[in-house]
Amino acid sequence: MISFLQTFLPIVIYFLLIILLIVGIILGVRSIQTLNKIDKVVDDVNDKVQTLNGFFNLIDFTTDKIVSITDRVVDGVSGLIGRVFKHRHKKSDEEEE
Repeated sequence: MISFLQTFLPIVIYFLLIILLIVGIILGVRSIQTLNKIDKVVDDVNDKVQTLNGFFNLIDFTTDKIVSITDRVVDGVSGLIGRVFKHRHKKSDEEEE
């Protein structure tokens, strides 16, 4: 019985290892094919995003100009309001003296 197990078990183990090796090779080939497909999709998306960069740059430039104009307007209005209140404050100080 022991001699049977000594000859039969290595054959079973070798057979299972061969099956495991074949499955590993198949999974490796499939994963390489999947990665190639993913790489093509990423390249396609990257090309499409590159075509939109000009549009995004235009939007960025426009918003920067709008922000600078509104900053100037706000600074002017706040300066005007500051001068009005400062002028009133000076008048009230002069009247107190």
